[in-house]
Order: sequence, then C-alpha cells, then structure tokens
Amino acid sequence: MNNDKTLHSEINKVITLLKAKKSIIAFTGAGISTESGIPDFRGPQGVWKKYRPIELSEVLQDPESRALYWQRKIDMYPQMKNAVPNKGHLALFELYKKNFLQYVITQNIDGLHQRAGMPDDRVIELHGSNTYIACLDCRKRYEWEDILPLFEKQSTSPKCDECGGWLKPATISFGQAILEYETNEAERIASAADAIIVIGSSLQVYPAAGIPVTTKMNGGSVVIINMEPTGQDEIADCLLHGPAGDILQAIAEGVDERAILKKKREF
Repeated sequence: MNNDKTLHSEINKVITLLKAKKSIIAFTGAGISTESGIPDFRGPQGVWKKYRPIELSEVLQDPESRALYWQRKIDMYPQMKNAVPNKGHLALFELYKKNFLQYVITQNIDGLHQRAGMPDDRVIELHGSNTYIACLDCRKRYEWEDILPLFEKQSTSPKCDECGGWLKPATISFGQAILEYETNEAERIASAADAIIVIGSSLQVYPAAGIPVTTKMNGGSVVIINMEPTGQDEIADCLLHGPAGDILQAIAEGVDERAILKKKREF
C-alpha cells in the first residue's frame, strides 16, 4: 500500500504523463465497482468464494444446474440494478469530457461506465453485460423486466420465443467462447494507445489481461491502480495502491480540459 506522500507523488506523476499523451484508454476490472457495492469475483469476499462457478455446458445440459444458475442471477439482480456509478466511474467520464480519455475497455458486466455517462461506442465490454438477457442461439435481446415474471409462471428456465433457444444474461460464462468482435477491437485500440490506465483488475484472467501488455509492447505507457499487487506490476510506469475512486478523482481534477489533438478520439 502506498503511503500518503508516495501516493500523492505518483498521482502527480500520472497527471504529468497523461498531459504528454494523445491516445489514452482505460482498462477496468471488478475493483472499480466494489465501491458501488458490487462484489468482485476473486477477492477475499469475492463471488467465487461463495459460489462454485457453473460452466455453460452445465447450463445447457443439466436442468438442475440451469435452475441454480438462474436463481443466483435473480438473487444478485437487485444489487446490480440498484448500483450507481461511484467516484471512479465518474472520474473516468470526466477525463473523457476533458479529452484525455478515448475508450474504456472493461471486464465488468454491470454497465456502470455507461450509467456514469460514457457513450456506448466508447465502452468495450469484453465479458458481455448483465444488464439484459439474450438468446444463446439467435441472440435476440430481452429486458430483465420482461423475463423475470416468466419464472413465476413456469417451473423451468425460459426459452426464446423467436427460435426456442435457451435464454441467459448476456454475459460470458465459464466454458463460453469469448466475444470475438469486442476482443479484436480491444486489441486494436490497445495497440494504438499511447497510455493505458488499468483500474481494479488483478490482471490474471486471459485473454483480457493481455490488453495492457499489448499497449506496453507497442510503446505505450502503463498506469496500474489497484488495492493489491497485480500480475503485471512489473510493466507499470506508474503503480498506485489505494482506493480507485479517490485516486481517479484526484487525477481527473488535476488535468484541465484541452483541445482535441490531431489524433482526436479516433484510433
């Protein structure tokens, strides 16, 4: 953990670094949303300490596993629905408004970056979204409010009214293929970035955790903000241990709005 003097020095270092960069992106993990009351997955009080992960194959093939999967999602839905963006999400949006941030690439499924104000086309959700339901076969989209009543009317999980496929929240489950378009876009954006700010990720889950490495290998700078050490601390140009919200807020307040440079927001 950084002491106050060291943390203040590192924040100033980040501010100076960002002022010298044109193409800046953020990469966020569960740690940025814990301050909004959403538990992380791998921490001491994480979701996987409480629940055994359910593989997609189990959801598809085993009625009991499918029912358990949905029950967990239903139990957790109010917490996700009622969560509001915290200082960290709002600070990233402030950096975007001040023309210091072009994209947010996130491992999170809570939609809080968009609720904070980030445009949909500036957020790359690598692991999907828990904010809506999708058919596993035809990908038809459903809203939670339309699906939840079905569980009160039938004893089994609902199916798509378009093609009959199984429905599930539009997240990437264990054993499910990664989102190819989003992953490719994230790699493209990361390779063109002058700097990447990593917030609240243990950087242990691949291929997502390879995003900061891509920026580093292409000559960009890496800033890591996390409560605990990560798997990539050794590549960080700036390493800050502390609450993400406070640190990001200080960084956002430390930069003045600037005119859009030649690279603008397009990569």
